[in-house]
Amino acid sequence: MQRLIFEYSPLYFILCIGAGAGYAWLLYSVKSNWSRGLNRFLFALRFLLASFLFILLLGPILRRTMHHNEKPTLIFLIDNSESLRGKTDTVKLLQDLKQVTASLQAADRSVEWRTLAGNADTVRFNVRSSDLAGAIRETLASSEGRNVAGIVLVSDGIYNNGLSPAYLPLHVPLYTIGVGDTTAHPDVVLRNVDYNRIVYQGNKFAVQAEVDLVGLDNRDVNIAVYQKGKMVQQQSRNSGSRTTMNIDLQLEAEVQGLQRYDVQIQEVKGETNLANNRATIFVEVVEGKKRILLIAPSPHPDIKALRSVLEKNPNYETMVHIPGVNEAPQEWLRPGKTDLVIAHQSPDLDGRTQNLLQEFSKAKASMLVVIGQRTALRILPGFGIPFQFDLTGQRDEVQTSLNPLFRDLGLPEDLNTQITRFPPVTVPFGKFSFPQNSMAVLYQRIGSVTTERPLLSVTEDGDQKLGVLIGDGIWRWRLNEFQETEKTTAFDELFSRVIQYLATRDDRRKFRCFPIQQEFADDEAVSFETQIYNDLFEPVYGNTVEISLRDEQGAVQGYHYVIGAGNTRYRIGNLKTGVYQYRASTDIKGVKQEVKGEFLVTEQNQESLNLTADFALLRTLASQTGGKYYRGSDMSRFTEDMSKTEMKQVLHSEEVFHPLIDLKWIFFMLLLLVSLEWFIRKYSGSY
Repeated sequence: MQRLIFEYSPLYFILCIGAGAGYAWLLYSVKSNWSRGLNRFLFALRFLLASFLFILLLGPILRRTMHHNEKPTLIFLIDNSESLRGKTDTVKLLQDLKQVTASLQAADRSVEWRTLAGNADTVRFNVRSSDLAGAIRETLASSEGRNVAGIVLVSDGIYNNGLSPAYLPLHVPLYTIGVGDTTAHPDVVLRNVDYNRIVYQGNKFAVQAEVDLVGLDNRDVNIAVYQKGKMVQQQSRNSGSRTTMNIDLQLEAEVQGLQRYDVQIQEVKGETNLANNRATIFVEVVEGKKRILLIAPSPHPDIKALRSVLEKNPNYETMVHIPGVNEAPQEWLRPGKTDLVIAHQSPDLDGRTQNLLQEFSKAKASMLVVIGQRTALRILPGFGIPFQFDLTGQRDEVQTSLNPLFRDLGLPEDLNTQITRFPPVTVPFGKFSFPQNSMAVLYQRIGSVTTERPLLSVTEDGDQKLGVLIGDGIWRWRLNEFQETEKTTAFDELFSRVIQYLATRDDRRKFRCFPIQQEFADDEAVSFETQIYNDLFEPVYGNTVEISLRDEQGAVQGYHYVIGAGNTRYRIGNLKTGVYQYRASTDIKGVKQEVKGEFLVTEQNQESLNLTADFALLRTLASQTGGKYYRGSDMSRFTEDMSKTEMKQVLHSEEVFHPLIDLKWIFFMLLLLVSLEWFIRKYSGSY
């Protein structure tokens, strides 16, 4: 449907037509050397051309209303994890799904395929973990606003990552197609291995293996631990009537550095799946602990959140000092006896911790200061904390985002996605000043606008490092993340890196090259962060960096790249499981600089732990959402039901406005008129 609308009254058209007629009459009223009929034809051409040009000056607009029907869409979410490949004919499964897709499209349904990893260009059953809830949530998010008639989950019902999909709030029907084998075959499963990731050289450490027995009883379970192919520990236990048992092993930390241990259960007669009989663990053997003192005038949930991060790292020895509530030994309260002081809302308004904090400040101790509602803001500069606030007595709530330019912490690139979803914290309202040499780790964000005001910043002054967090309520961050993901990975990663950075003596090397984390999965790329500085410790770029990796067998692989602004990370993929020693080097002013270290790559074998399909979960999902459950052998019945099910089309209307002067056909029409008139006049001997 089309309609012309005008910016001015249509009465002006009469004037335009009159002006066009007058202009054509003035030109063709004089006597010419061609026939009268041709003169009238040329008059008509000039009249049309001039009138149309005058009309276009009035700015007419063509309004077009377009309607189109959106077909109902069925999104097939295909579980492409490794557990299906072991118990299902995946080639036949894909052929059946293609036939179903063709039949549904013939029934005027739109069909899309997705996998656990996203869009399904090619379906390969090689994903090493199954997060069904996350895949369903992403499918819904990507199809928001569309006419989705339902999601068809093709799966064995096994999930080993993320939340249970049974707890997802779904607003579209979920149809489930169960594939796989529900038979529980006899099996011995090394379900989990618990151990301390960091131990101290010369000490013994415990390793606890959790073993499940499926369809087996009264069997001798033999478990052994190997290091570099040599057996270092062995145990044999009879299961009796138990289906689960824990086996405790004692190992000795002899050599410093990352150490690999292979835990393996000997095959038991009758089991068919041997992939879940083994596991590899990596232990970092270190020398000593760092001492961290947490000072606060009173208890607060933030203290618990920070303490939870500290207690996860066995390399830290933590003590909390709250006067009158939980007082630390005097040895801890003397400057020089701790590597880092965390001052929560100190110096406080009541003066309970001011004297103690003053002593640490005079000794130039590294500190992390958390500013809260009970912090005495006026006296901060007197404690070596160079932040000055224009006090209003009011508080504000802000969210946060990561500063991408601050790379000294080596934070993962995807961390900001989680951080931006954290709930707001409470900060002092008003202006404040901070040192020019401070570097923001987190910025304050109001709504969708990221300000230049730091929420968390770090400052270096000689050997002293100072971190300042302007706000309290970070305990909500940890709680919110756990509510969404049942993990606290982002919160723990952020503050463990900040604490490690502040507690470590300053690295004054001009060349730094390090992996962004110590442990990588074998299905992800290993990322190296590279930093090169000049004599003023300003970052420089353009240097060629060479990296060599040595695996546990002694094989060496070499890589090289050029560091650039915004391109300080280098990724290496397809590394096998094991401990790798790296050596990185570059030339700075003709002098070769070199760093070395190690990292580990761990195997992801979650899919091998359980190969027994869970169709009960699929039935539950279908019944909760108004869908229906089908077995993989009932594809024809599923196709018939979906073809008969009434699915409404959605009518979309769209209005498009085109200024008439912008339409191409108008241009070519005018060009045709002027060209035809010019040609006839020239052909007839005029100009």
